[in-house]
Amino acid sequence: MPSSPGYKRDMKRERETQLARGEGPKNAARKQARRDMEKAGKVRPFDGKDVDHVIPLSKGGAVGKGNLRVKPKAENRSFSRNPDGSMKT
Repeated sequence: MPSSPGYKRDMKRERETQLARGEGPKNAARKQARRDMEKAGKVRPFDGKDVDHVIPLSKGGAVGKGNLRVKPKAENRSFSRNPDGSMKT
């Protein structure tokens, strides 16, 4: 659907929204890692698998192929929990 006449995008606000969602530079690295693994034939779109970094990007891990592995989404996105259901630190 086309925009309204006279509409002008607020790029600064869009960027703030992206950063608030966690879609900054590290997210771009994650997306690139997924594309690289798709090209290598290790994952396919919507296959229920995640491309995981052995050493997380947040801990200084590299984006290179040596730091990537394929894991099921449920395993990659789960967190250790205490008996009361709270997350372990």
